[in-house]
Amino acid sequence: MEFLKKYGLLLGIIFVLGMFVMSGINTIPRMDEDVKAKWSQVENQYQRRADLIPNIVNTVKGYATHEKLTLTEVVEARANATKVTLSADNLTDPEAVKKFEAAQGAVSTTLSRLLAVAENYPNLKADQQFIALQSQLEGTENRIAVARKDYIDTVQNFNTRVRTFPGFIWAAIYGAKPKAVFSAAAGSEKAPEVNFDSK
Repeated sequence: MEFLKKYGLLLGIIFVLGMFVMSGINTIPRMDEDVKAKWSQVENQYQRRADLIPNIVNTVKGYATHEKLTLTEVVEARANATKVTLSADNLTDPEAVKKFEAAQGAVSTTLSRLLAVAENYPNLKADQQFIALQSQLEGTENRIAVARKDYIDTVQNFNTRVRTFPGFIWAAIYGAKPKAVFSAAAGSEKAPEVNFDSK
């Protein structure tokens, strides 16, 4: 009893410090793994889109053979995007993330042009294979948006943790650095122009 009176406060402080250490020591690695998992989902959805592109191009090619330039641009954008890879271990490099994002943005742009070209071909628009592929592509674009949002939310939590107390202590111990996030596409701050004038 005498011992508890004499050393009770010290034991209490040691216990609180021990709980502090035990509760925080695994947080950064857990959160880092969560960021990597979310990034894998982003990559997975981009790969799904890349896998759809050859089928869409071949379907359009059957109806719109004189749209060679647009078809070539889509194929080249896909090829360039597959060359730009970004591993989960490299997510702390904002330039690498920008390059990856630019390559994927080029794919989105050329696919939009391809689908706009398809509007000029009624037989293509009625083709069941094209309709199915277009539907799959739209679904994939939605999945990409959701995966990117989940990644951004997870990175925000991770970055907040590694930049605030006591997380920055654990981050320093593990060598964890803030992760880069996606930015909005150039021009997305402008509202699209709608013109109903028929001239």
